[in-house]
Amino acid sequence: MRFNTQSVFKDINLDFQSLMLQENRIKIALPVMDEYLALPVFMKALYAQSVQDFILYICVNQPDEWWDIPEKEPICISNAESLEWLESLHDDRIIIIDKCSPGNGWEGKHRGIGWARKVLMDRISEDSEKDDIILSLDADTVFGPEYLESIRANLGLNPNAVALSVPYYHQLCGTDIIDRAMLRYEIYMRCYAINLWRIESPYCFTALGSAIALPVKSYRAIGGLTPKHSGEDFYFLQKLVKYGTVIHWNSEMVYPAGRLSDRVNFGTGPALIKGIQGDWKSYPVYPTELFAEIRETMSLYPLLFVEDMPTPLDEFLINRMGELPWTALRQNSRSREQFMRACYEKIDGLRILQFLKEKNMNNPVSDEESTIKLLETIVMDKPELKPKQFSYADSTIDELNQVRDLLAGEELNCRLAHWNRSTGLISFLN
Repeated sequence: MRFNTQSVFKDINLDFQSLMLQENRIKIALPVMDEYLALPVFMKALYAQSVQDFILYICVNQPDEWWDIPEKEPICISNAESLEWLESLHDDRIIIIDKCSPGNGWEGKHRGIGWARKVLMDRISEDSEKDDIILSLDADTVFGPEYLESIRANLGLNPNAVALSVPYYHQLCGTDIIDRAMLRYEIYMRCYAINLWRIESPYCFTALGSAIALPVKSYRAIGGLTPKHSGEDFYFLQKLVKYGTVIHWNSEMVYPAGRLSDRVNFGTGPALIKGIQGDWKSYPVYPTELFAEIRETMSLYPLLFVEDMPTPLDEFLINRMGELPWTALRQNSRSREQFMRACYEKIDGLRILQFLKEKNMNNPVSDEESTIKLLETIVMDKPELKPKQFSYADSTIDELNQVRDLLAGEELNCRLAHWNRSTGLISFLN
């Protein structure tokens, strides 16, 4: 399924071409590890783009020590083949950063996809004008022929936006056990995001390294990407949200692959591996009631500027910080608006996730129940859309996909509503 999003630009009578930042090139940051089979598919999608004045920066990477570890030999060979294949394209728009050949690989703790993304984006920042666009992608991701054009047009329409978090829709592979796990993981992600949208949290982004775009000037302003072994996309987007307005809707989306991978500690690949083994503890569907506690706390920020009062997050905040943060934030704020911004920055996306995990530990409600409750609110006035049955273990792939599509459509509506509000541009935190 491909959601029809492009019509929105047409419906508001915008000249798609005129919105493009005509002098500002798209610079693609692509980390590559063990992607020899995926690269030709990725490049086919890239060469089919309506915009062809891109520059593709590729970091083929691995720890240098892997050359001496027999079980890592297939990855080393795959990376060497990727380098050779990329060089055979003889394309001046491709800049290869070799972090995989013997003697060139990662040393010590400086390794992994987080470092690969940082090296790529730092290099792009050095090579670029401030209004050039950094587009973060993954080699297992495909996209329609107008994807690059849509990114330019969107950022052209929103010149004050600091970044774009692009909508996504995972590909299915046709293998039942993998597709079942992939759909459950995506349903988890979409339930989480929709619940954050419903409480109007500024941290409503879904962090996917294959779905981020930003002007070079934003990258420089936040001090670049902080490398992590995994989860670097989450922390990167969180920094951007604190800096300014991140827009979340785009007329084109990306289609990442759903595949097994243990190269990072968390994310899609590790989630699928755990899920296939029946372990979903790290990816629960959090009850809507927990998000209501976050919303209630946020609603008290204006009053907390005057004096302390109980909030639903008090116990969690004391456990995490040793004390409530309100007094210190008041002392460092000259106005109510500055205080509220400080509250949003203190209780950020990471704190929200920690709160949800902590409160959910003894939750007697099943993931199915939490999912169904959210679905009921979405299809309240459209009962014909409600799935006839739903069980993560027993529903068919088609039934799980129906749930995925309902949630994907709702999330896209939330993203578009925010985009419509932000085209002025007013940040959650400003």
